[in-house]
Amino acid sequence: MLNGIHMTLMIGPAVPVPVSQDVLNALTSIVVTNTSDGPSGFHLTFTLNKQSLLETVFLLAGGASIPLVRVVVAVTVNGITQVLIDGVMTNHQISPGNATQSPTLTIIGEDLTRIMDYIDFSGLPYPAMPAEARVLLILAKYAMFGVIPLVIPSVLIDVPIPILQIPRQQGKDLGYVRQLAEDVGYVFYIEPGPTPGMSIAYWGPEIKTGVPQSALNTDMDAQTNVESLSFTYNSESAQLPIVLIQDPNSKVVIPIPIPDVTPLNPPLGAIPPIPKDIFVIDETAKYSPVRAALIGMAKASKSSDVVTGTGTLDVLRYGSVLKARRLVGVRGTGPAFDGLHYVRSVTHNIKRGEYKQSFTLGRNGLLSTVSSVPS
Repeated sequence: MLNGIHMTLMIGPAVPVPVSQDVLNALTSIVVTNTSDGPSGFHLTFTLNKQSLLETVFLLAGGASIPLVRVVVAVTVNGITQVLIDGVMTNHQISPGNATQSPTLTIIGEDLTRIMDYIDFSGLPYPAMPAEARVLLILAKYAMFGVIPLVIPSVLIDVPIPILQIPRQQGKDLGYVRQLAEDVGYVFYIEPGPTPGMSIAYWGPEIKTGVPQSALNTDMDAQTNVESLSFTYNSESAQLPIVLIQDPNSKVVIPIPIPDVTPLNPPLGAIPPIPKDIFVIDETAKYSPVRAALIGMAKASKSSDVVTGTGTLDVLRYGSVLKARRLVGVRGTGPAFDGLHYVRSVTHNIKRGEYKQSFTLGRNGLLSTVSSVPS
């Protein structure tokens, strides 16, 4: 598609395979969105002609003979392959052409969390199994799709005694796994890669540490590698969560303020705003103090980003693919916003001769906590 960039498209029932050259020639655009707080999605747009079999193939995909169509999109930039999406088709749209424009077929889909939301397994028992074991057993169903579980045990490992309690599933797999994560202040998502056809199902704490990605440079002459980048600071959005804990002896409810800083969520801004509002997490009164604190810290981290950055970049000029759920450095915006930021979402827009990304960044304060960022 572009010099230095190679795109791979794989489509198939359950096990995707590389598409033919005719399908690649009909492909006109790809839009993939990855976010830190929801499922990833994709749009593939194809140009149709009278001899094209694309329309028939994807229409049949909605029938019983092909229960689902799996789609994998990967790009190789400067020799490094990144899987942008591994998901399933959920819908399609056909736009009729006219005298000057051919008809188009748009394939719409979501990541592999979608297949966890098909069948209701309510009532399935999990005797003597803590939440971590239940999650592993649920994810084992999806090994045929290349899903590899990465489950981080919680400090609140609780093995229910079968003669007293047998946990039973409530609802579909996706909702139940997410509820188990929320109960201990964790997150759950499926990230594609590291190779096409494989995905990592992560159940654990949200991590905002690690090696930062190459810096986003603006207003730095020849070193500028973004097309646009702007920041907003909203100190009014800062909130202080308070968890309620009930003393088991006196039954007195004790309010405890929870900070938004943890070892896995360190401060990225040196000067956080003073919270002007509080919100009470009252459902924690029935939990232990440790469990209540973990839930409170998870909710605090989600509401702590008072700095929001938005921008666009050209992947060829940036030199790599910017990824969501990672740290990235920023340079050239001034002391208030330079430094490390958390990539909250990324949208990939790929067309013939063009690969651009739009992104959203988040940080919990002004001024950098580091003296330099990787270039």
